[in-house]
Amino acid sequence: MLRIPCPFCGPRDHSEFSYLGDASLRRPAEEAPLEAWFDYVYLRDNPRGRFREYWHHAQGCRQWLVVERDTLSHEIFGAESARGAAAAGESAE
Repeated sequence: MLRIPCPFCGPRDHSEFSYLGDASLRRPAEEAPLEAWFDYVYLRDNPRGRFREYWHHAQGCRQWLVVERDTLSHEIFGAESARGAAAAGESAE
């Protein structure tokens, strides 16, 4: 069973959360060429190993989190508020 350590609610089952995706993507500038926007919206890597992801605690506190998870073993190394991660410059807006 995958349990996500919500910093607001404590450890919760993953079924309470919605997965969004890669937390390391950077949104292109408004004036960026169409190719940059296409890549941002449609192209994604499928990494193996440790990866930072966005999760939304939809059935709990409704906060967005950045969760560090191993995509092979599903081991979770930690979670933090997405707002806090963005303020520290660690994830996309």
